[in-house]
Amino acid sequence: MNFLTDLLPKPDPTPRVRKQRGAIIKSSSEIAIMRQSATIVATVLKEISERVQPGMTTADLDAYAEARIREMGATPSFKGYYGFPASICACINDEVVHGIPSRKQVIRAGDVLKVDTGAYFQGFHGDSCITIGVQQVSPAAAKLIRVAEETLYKGIEQVKPGNSLLDIAGAIQDHAEAEGFKVVENFTGHGVGRNLHEEPSVFNVRTHDLPNVKLKAGMTLAIEPILNAGSKFTRTLADRWTVVTVDRSLSAQFEHTVLVTENGYEILTDRTRV
Repeated sequence: MNFLTDLLPKPDPTPRVRKQRGAIIKSSSEIAIMRQSATIVATVLKEISERVQPGMTTADLDAYAEARIREMGATPSFKGYYGFPASICACINDEVVHGIPSRKQVIRAGDVLKVDTGAYFQGFHGDSCITIGVQQVSPAAAKLIRVAEETLYKGIEQVKPGNSLLDIAGAIQDHAEAEGFKVVENFTGHGVGRNLHEEPSVFNVRTHDLPNVKLKAGMTLAIEPILNAGSKFTRTLADRWTVVTVDRSLSAQFEHTVLVTENGYEILTDRTRV
């Protein structure tokens, strides 16, 4: 889930949290719990990707996600967060982030559907997003989805101790722009753990506006680039949540919760393992 940097809450203070250069380092026991919360998220998103069909509504997906998260012993991270009314963010086509599920929003063949969700389990959050091409999508939409996912993994490949947030951002930006797409700049990834949003902000383009944090083992980051087929600029609808592209162009997003390990990274929300 994305939020503007100035909306992010400060991490909750606890005796077990150690802050290091703007990031929270997790202990081995905390990481073990995060693996479980992340697995719940990965399971829900994998199941949704296998079940979504034209004629369903985004409210149907939300109800399914909430039920499954609770069945697995967790609670939905998003529901009630800053007043958000649902357990998933559901965005279709030109909707970028924070789409509120609705019984009126019917999913159709050819749609570019983004589903973002989180699970809170034993004190820790997992967070992930996928983009689904509903049945047969256009070649242009298929390319956007493919490149958006590739861009996420380009960023993840830069995750290792000693590298920095700028390494992640540069890899994301370079791949997206080489393929002809724009990166949405006003939403970022973030640290994740006891809070859904923690320091640091994980930006997706090269910038000097935020600290260039060095990565250290034990950090857990939600990396989540958003690519637009047209303009990088967005606007927020009257519901004060749903963000859309200003030119009505398609948008795609992928996100993983990633652990910085001693030698590289571990994708905690890896759907291939559930």
